Amino acid sequence: MNKRKLGDSDLEVSALGLGCMGMSFSYDPPKDKQEMTSLLRAAVDRGITFFDTAEVYGPFTNEELVGEALAPFRKRVVIATKFGFDLSGSDKRPGAAGQGARIG
Repeated sequence: MNKRKLGDSDLEVSALGLGCMGMSFSYDPPKDKQEMTSLLRAAVDRGITFFDTAEVYGPFTNEELVGEALAPFRKRVVIATKFGFDLSGSDKRPGAAGQGARIG
């Protein structure tokens, strides 16, 4: 598997990553947790070390799934997560969360 360095850091990840949104959010009902855990671990076995998630996917359930599934590989993988969504509203439909992060 080819590798890529992220920015000016020494952080190196697989050139091919795995987007995890559809495992628990957006595309039909959430997928089976055991099946998705097996898929994530199979990806690591094939050399994937970069995984993408977000707090808004669920909310939070996707990060929990990815974190639990990849815990045994924590020193071998990188999990990128998008954050800063305002999840306080009652509308939980995909894309309904607004931005809520503030700097300063």
